[in-house]
Amino acid sequence: MTDFLLELLSEEIPARMQAKARADLERLFTEQMTAAGLKAGAITLWSTPRRLALIARDLPAQTEAVSEEAKGPPEAAPDQAVEGFCRKNDVTRDQLEIRDVKGRPTYFAVINKPGRDTKDVLAEAIPAIIRAFPWPKSMRWGDASASTESLRWVRPLSGIVAIFGDDLVPCEIDGMTSAYDTVGHRFHHDGMITIGNADDYVEKLRACHVIVDHEERQNIIRDGAAKAASDAGLELVEDEGLVIENAGLTEWPVPLLGAFDPAFLDVPKEVIQLTARVNQKYFICRTPLPLAGGAGGGPVDKGNPTPNPSRKREGNLAPYFVCTANIDASDGGKAIVAGNEKVLAARLSDAKFFWELDQKTALEDHAKKLSNIVFHEKLGTVADKVERVAKLAEWLASLEGTGLLRANPEQTKQAARLCKADLVTEMVGEFPELQGLMGGYYAEKEGLPVEVSQAIRDHYKPVGQGDDVPTDPVTVWVSLADKLDTLFSFFDIGLYPTGSKDPFALRRAALGIIRIILENNLTLQSDLVVEFWLGQDDSAKDLTDEDVARRNLLTSIPDFYVDRLKVQLRDSGVRHDIVDASERWNARTDARIDRIKNRAEALQAFVETTDGENLLAGYKRASNILKKEGAGAVRVERSRDTDEGRHGLSTSLETNGEGHKPLSYTPEKAEKALIEALDAAQPKVSAAIEAEQFEQAMTALAALRGPIDQFFEDVTVNDEDEAKREARLALLARFRNAVHQVADFSKIEG
Repeated sequence: MTDFLLELLSEEIPARMQAKARADLERLFTEQMTAAGLKAGAITLWSTPRRLALIARDLPAQTEAVSEEAKGPPEAAPDQAVEGFCRKNDVTRDQLEIRDVKGRPTYFAVINKPGRDTKDVLAEAIPAIIRAFPWPKSMRWGDASASTESLRWVRPLSGIVAIFGDDLVPCEIDGMTSAYDTVGHRFHHDGMITIGNADDYVEKLRACHVIVDHEERQNIIRDGAAKAASDAGLELVEDEGLVIENAGLTEWPVPLLGAFDPAFLDVPKEVIQLTARVNQKYFICRTPLPLAGGAGGGPVDKGNPTPNPSRKREGNLAPYFVCTANIDASDGGKAIVAGNEKVLAARLSDAKFFWELDQKTALEDHAKKLSNIVFHEKLGTVADKVERVAKLAEWLASLEGTGLLRANPEQTKQAARLCKADLVTEMVGEFPELQGLMGGYYAEKEGLPVEVSQAIRDHYKPVGQGDDVPTDPVTVWVSLADKLDTLFSFFDIGLYPTGSKDPFALRRAALGIIRIILENNLTLQSDLVVEFWLGQDDSAKDLTDEDVARRNLLTSIPDFYVDRLKVQLRDSGVRHDIVDASERWNARTDARIDRIKNRAEALQAFVETTDGENLLAGYKRASNILKKEGAGAVRVERSRDTDEGRHGLSTSLETNGEGHKPLSYTPEKAEKALIEALDAAQPKVSAAIEAEQFEQAMTALAALRGPIDQFFEDVTVNDEDEAKREARLALLARFRNAVHQVADFSKIEG
């Protein structure tokens, strides 16, 4: 077994492309080897700004010989057909075999392919890999670039090292040939480096100031930056993305501590961090927190004496940063640090200028400029959107009901009208990532109520799966209104997600709505929001066909975000059939996603118990009998009663006012036991459902498990006596109705 080394040397590869490039190189190499019948014992991938490297361990010296068979024409076929078959498979006629195929003598060609030298396979594979490489962006260079057939690469490709064992793998692409030679660090090493084999590659490059292992460079940067800060009595603000990016920008990383003017700390810390990170790739530092009791470390945060224990406490930003040099400077990096300090000072001066300039204009005046920004050609300007959000947020804050957060409607409307104002500020123009956040800072500086500034700051949240969910009442309603408006606006003009396409991020808006509702325990009726939206311009006039179509489309929006909820619940381990059973129950779709979630979780826990499994089996048996006999004496119909707790299936039988028809015969023991169990359980189930205590409803249902089992054991449903048969079918329908009070058990598998 032999090791293979491949290095592709080029000009600087963008750091953001290196991780995917490593994965693509491994995939393309594996595909080439698999096609040739080869498999490496292990494959290692590395990258630096100037090279991609691969080492494949334990490749065999040759591919295995293979024998292939090809079926040809019948023996009686014309000579031209037989000769064509022979040419296609590179055999002569006397090499063909004749075999019987369904009674017909048929020619077969047996083609024996000898093994090939692995080195030859690699020589063919390398150019194929290079040409097939899927860079996000690539370029042509030199005189050859005049032709569209010339080689494309992310940056000009300058060398290929290809060594199998100790032997060079000779290959050529666009006039560039493979060699043993590569280059070291751009500044620390002159001339070429000769690589002997895969085993000496890493250390020879290290001797020339190139650390080829990207993970080793990441560790040096991560640990070195933390140490540089710690040595100065500071704490590094961790940023793993910046660690990876700096590792992709350097071949010999050296973290260095620098400083900036403390006067810049008047600028919000997020602005300083973004300025340092985005423009310069610097880490920032903070003062360490004091020890318990306020001793040591740094200043005590008097503004937050009892911090939320679930939230990580952080020290104040310090006027220091850590940059990553790509050179081991003879002066210890003093000149490098001085240069970086100068550049950062210029950047922070710009940020401070924007910060101060923006504050000279009130947010309300900034907001007036939103009328110059088109939100969507069919939906008007951003100012139009803001006005819609303000109306919706004020209405939401004014709702009354159990589980709804109480917020000041006027503050909510004010926050909504100002929530997008920072989009026209200089700071957000420079750093779009700060939208919302800067508006919150500017509102605070203006002296607006803290509820308003918080709502402006956090109304975009939650942006992603790991983002915090707003909990302050004003923020909750502004955030919810903003996302609901986005959803309803685009549905209203017929622009909604189709397949994998979601250009306006409506699925993300729906997920945000779900998280806000669930994590704040809101009991918001989805259909009420639909009616509010339609009620703004849907008067008592006669509705046209277009109006009806619009209403139908908008009333489907709750289903849209219920579908997002179903995906979320499934991802958290709730079975899809349980979710379906919880969404649709009692002949209608639930309009509250909090209730769907709670019911689904309680239902899954119940059906996984012995009582749940047996009750489900009894339900299925009862439903099958009723379905089979549906055209007979008992006619089961859907009920649309407005009392949600009693929606369900009713029979056509007359009742005695207690929900079932008086019996004209003496019931059997098991039959009587089921009737009594239903009499006892149904009120408990109804009360539990009314109180939305789904676990208690399941417990009440569990009491039916024994009686229904015994009923099927002892009682003949399809009795020859018409009265008995009809009454027993009605009893099964009543049992099914009781179960349907909780969820649609027909959706549950098993």
